[in-house]
Amino acid sequence: MKTLKQMLSGKNRQLAVVAPRDTVFHALSVMAANDVGALLVLDGEQLVGIFSERDYARKIILQGKTSKETLVREIMSDKVAYVTPAATLDECRALMTEKHFRHLPVLNEDGSVAGMVSIGDLVKETISSQQFLIAELERYIAG
Repeated sequence: MKTLKQMLSGKNRQLAVVAPRDTVFHALSVMAANDVGALLVLDGEQLVGIFSERDYARKIILQGKTSKETLVREIMSDKVAYVTPAATLDECRALMTEKHFRHLPVLNEDGSVAGMVSIGDLVKETISSQQFLIAELERYIAG
């Protein structure tokens, strides 16, 4: 199975981010343009939060706020769990399952952002690894 560092290098996708002073409407536009369900919230180069579809649904729609007038910093999740590139995919899955979230920032040892993984990324990698293992076992049995 690939390491988290290898998986991030293979994503080939620019990281989708917003600033805490951006409007929620802008954040939703960035999410739509990048076809993602969550954004890292950066103040300069520093991770200060994460904004997700869940934040929008629970903190805008249900509270009667408007996305064009509300700032990301007002509704983002500012207590962000994260992993480093040295984490295993199993550790990421366990943390995401335990904390009930679908997106996990990856920070380098110096605190800079290395990327973000989703539960979909982890599932895709698991399926790929299992398919490879099945093919190897079939080749061994047939051999």
